[in-house]
Amino acid sequence: MAIFHMSFQNISAGKMRSSVASASYRSGDKLFSDKEGKTYSYARDVKPEAFILTPKNAPDWAKDRQKLWNEVEKNDRKSNSRYAKEFNVALPVELSESEQKELLT
Repeated sequence: MAIFHMSFQNISAGKMRSSVASASYRSGDKLFSDKEGKTYSYARDVKPEAFILTPKNAPDWAKDRQKLWNEVEKNDRKSNSRYAKEFNVALPVELSESEQKELLT
């Protein structure tokens, strides 16, 4: 039987969090932060499924994770800026990976 879980949290400058570091951690990708001049890389035994959903009219660079999050940090300079919202959702194990991805998107 599936058990439902969903939680939300902000990724914000006010808590001294980097959106580039957060994206690196969640995606398992090695990303460079222009703002900090630092590379983030979080090793994992299993690389998570990671994809970027963009509107149809979004520029091509928005699908590049490193460019996207560096642009977010560059253009949002307030000390209490909210860079992103994280949605954590538990999906039923009874669904296949492709069904889970379809449900998520």
